[in-house]
Amino acid sequence: MFLFQTIPWHSWLAWGLLLAGLILLNEITRLGKLAGLALFVALPLALSIFVWPKTSGAGSGAQTANWFAWVKTYSALVGCYIGLILRFSKRAQARNWCYVLPAAILILNIIEAIARELEVMGMAAGAVDGMFYLGGPWNAMNAAAGVLNILTLSGWFGIVITKDRRHDLVWPDMTWFWIVAYDLWNFAYVYNCLTDRAFFSAALLLSCTIPAFLIKKGAWAQHRVHTLAIYMMLMMTVPNFFVSGKYAVASTHSPAAYYAVSALALAFNLGVAAYQLRVILRTRRNPLKDDLYAGTPAYEALRKANA
Repeated sequence: MFLFQTIPWHSWLAWGLLLAGLILLNEITRLGKLAGLALFVALPLALSIFVWPKTSGAGSGAQTANWFAWVKTYSALVGCYIGLILRFSKRAQARNWCYVLPAAILILNIIEAIARELEVMGMAAGAVDGMFYLGGPWNAMNAAAGVLNILTLSGWFGIVITKDRRHDLVWPDMTWFWIVAYDLWNFAYVYNCLTDRAFFSAALLLSCTIPAFLIKKGAWAQHRVHTLAIYMMLMMTVPNFFVSGKYAVASTHSPAAYYAVSALALAFNLGVAAYQLRVILRTRRNPLKDDLYAGTPAYEALRKANA
């Protein structure tokens, strides 16, 4: 294959189970405040004390024994805490500045990945802590795509909390094309910087995109931070499952593949940026405080369903 080496049936099975498990656990976190506290507070606290220092700590030799894996795990959990506070605190919901926090943590996560992309760009071909790295121009291309993904994030103050018993965080201005642009950029990132884990990372990306389109529309940001936190906790607990053993699927480590995924991500994000600029010039709306896509059928349907 172009992107990956041979994928055996049992790896596809593990991939499917991971995808289904992440979607299921995400749905459990939507049940209420107690489910969120159990999964995102009690569980990571226990793992941080008793498990992760052994499985992903310094000297463990795991591919998660680096600053990025630890920062990514806790920043994802912070995103979950922000979501829980907004979803279940009337006091937070009454303060407009609190609605900036989901965008802020999402942007922080993208910046972390951009920083890692630029760090990997300078690496020569070889393995570090069990993970293969090959830096090159593709890292700069995808870093640029990440910057565009941040710049095209709009409608920060248009977030609403549903009035049903699930209290979902819905972001009406987060359109399908921005989500696809993010997915392409993020897959290129994991392929460039976490290459031999990219196969399973694709399941992670789909685990939040599928619910955003088919289960709870408009709640992609909530789905994303929940599934990312669950995935990172799993990865920190059993890091070698994703890069070694019978279920692991290695990248081809082909420069052509690196270029291809990065070029696709950059091209799509350029397209989204061009479209957004056109909307701004036509409507004179401010992307930092206005919902750019208000008035479109998809936007109005989400607002009506979650008012």
